[in-house]
Amino acid sequence: ALVLVDQHAAHERLTHEALRAQLIEGGVRSQPLLLPAVVDMPQADAARLLSHAGDLARLGLEIEGFGPGAVLVRALPALLGPADPAPLLRDLAEELGAWEETTALDRRLDAAVARLACHGSVRAGRRLTPAEMDALLRQMEATPRAATCSHGRPTFLRLGAAELEKLFGRR
Repeated sequence: ALVLVDQHAAHERLTHEALRAQLIEGGVRSQPLLLPAVVDMPQADAARLLSHAGDLARLGLEIEGFGPGAVLVRALPALLGPADPAPLLRDLAEELGAWEETTALDRRLDAAVARLACHGSVRAGRRLTPAEMDALLRQMEATPRAATCSHGRPTFLRLGAAELEKLFGRR
């Protein structure tokens, strides 16, 4: 058999579960930025983010207002590594806009964790070293729900002997 792994989807699931575990333990660990980043966006999006600053702080994302239509990012979730805060904040503003007032806080936070995990994951097309590949596979073995990413897509595909024989014209 042959197993193909979508490295982005697999790493996204691992990051999601690690962020979720930290959130349950009391909050996602943050990494202060050496130089705070200013992210420009529509004023309504900035206001939406700032109105949820407390929830975002629990997710390791420390923000504050920086004039109309701008948000200052002081810290990011440590698990994300050196992530670009602009696309992350824009995605979170969109996610927050989709929340209804009746959406339970834990569902809101889990949706935000899924967005964070996506942004903090290995990108498709990046060449992993053999050690990184091995670590990814070992972590998948030890992670709940490792068969799908946060969005429900499969993290791996298994091709059995019959499928491989068919691909090589043996059947």
